[in-house]
Amino acid sequence: MNNEIYSNPLAERYSSKEMLYIFSPQFKFSTWRKLWLALAETEKELGLDITEEQLEQMRANIDNIDYKLAQEMEKKFRHDVMAHVHTFGEAAPKAMRIIHLGATSAYVGDNTDLIQIKEALILTKKKLINVIDGLAKFANKYKHLPTLGFTHFQAAQLTTVGKRATLWLQSLLLDLEELEFRQDTLRFRGVKGTTGTQASFQELFDGDFEKVKELDKRITEKMGFNKRFMVTGQTYDRKIDAEISNLLSNIAQSAHKFTNDLRLLQHLKEIEEPFEKNQIGSSAMAYKRNPMRSERIASLAKFVIALQQSTAMTGATQWFERTLDDSANKRLALPQAFLAIDAILIIWKNILEGLVVYPKMIEKRIMSELPFMATEYIIMECVKNGGDRQELHEKIRIHSMDAGIEVKVEGKENDLIARIVNDASFNLDRDKLMSLLDPKNFIGFAEGQVEDFLKEEVNPIVQKNKNLLGMDADLKV
Repeated sequence: MNNEIYSNPLAERYSSKEMLYIFSPQFKFSTWRKLWLALAETEKELGLDITEEQLEQMRANIDNIDYKLAQEMEKKFRHDVMAHVHTFGEAAPKAMRIIHLGATSAYVGDNTDLIQIKEALILTKKKLINVIDGLAKFANKYKHLPTLGFTHFQAAQLTTVGKRATLWLQSLLLDLEELEFRQDTLRFRGVKGTTGTQASFQELFDGDFEKVKELDKRITEKMGFNKRFMVTGQTYDRKIDAEISNLLSNIAQSAHKFTNDLRLLQHLKEIEEPFEKNQIGSSAMAYKRNPMRSERIASLAKFVIALQQSTAMTGATQWFERTLDDSANKRLALPQAFLAIDAILIIWKNILEGLVVYPKMIEKRIMSELPFMATEYIIMECVKNGGDRQELHEKIRIHSMDAGIEVKVEGKENDLIARIVNDASFNLDRDKLMSLLDPKNFIGFAEGQVEDFLKEEVNPIVQKNKNLLGMDADLKV
């Protein structure tokens, strides 16, 4: 590594080698060559004067790319596609005259972009499924464990740790649904010519539109697509980039929401992300256990969310059949969004593999709030024993206010239960009262909801994609 030039942290610190390869020069330019080969093969099949010897030279040099020569050629021509046409021609001299025959730059550029998107979606789905599986196991394990619910980050009715995890899962199922839709509807640009009219191919095939359509169809299939754009300008519709970026932004939003909750729970000492034996939380405060992983996800998520605006603006500002003000942007926006999402999912899976739950801390917080929440239950029990509902309500209101003062002003423990036990008006013994305060009486159908959600929605998805399970979730740094 050259330490005197900028190095992209997505490559050096965060993303996987698999995602980095998809957006690497080798993948990109070897795909250009595969596209040129597919074009030449199909043109030969449809009657053009192309020899098998020419095709063999092309096949033999798909991965044999002289990057130094390509760099020299691009400096000379100021055109990356023509630089690589000549570089490929140097490696396959007999094929030089038919490389890129009838095509425009977008034939290799745009189609390769779509191939990269296709491959990156496959890898993203794999990692998304693994995170979904990890969350599902966590939700199932803790489906029964009561915890204090929060609305507005204020104490609310109880839920369970597992039920809360299903909320994170629900967001990811929506993301997966959108991802699969994008996979199913992703189209190949195909062979459309300079302004999308296929005029150059009209010349090559003597005006035979059926052959030109067949050329487009066969190359689409050879490059692994079952759909193609019927019409384009010089480029595919840049809304595709905005739609893919929006998907990645949605995944980032789900991840960020998870880290918001986890960091708050870690502050409450209820649930904690992994903290390794030699990990340092703070250079100054040795006792600290900072939620580094969650913070890293949140940081990368903001980056992905912000990138969506870039692709949206590009899609909005294209002129007529094309302009080139998308070019530099495209080299940055989607690759980096995919790399960041890749990193996010790796870190998320890493967190799930070592997430720590502290039931005693969770119970302590519940019991500090539950007496207030249980007052209606207490009143109903006392009415069964002959009490007056209105009188008991007023007494509980006064006891609750006094207990609240003890907690908030004096900093003492919540003594509402003791006040009620010591008030003869309620006619309740402590054991009976404590049985009413069992947290499991206050979680509604949370446990059953978790079971049904996993059984009916989550598990079928995991089972359907079980071949995708298993991923490296180790952090680079």
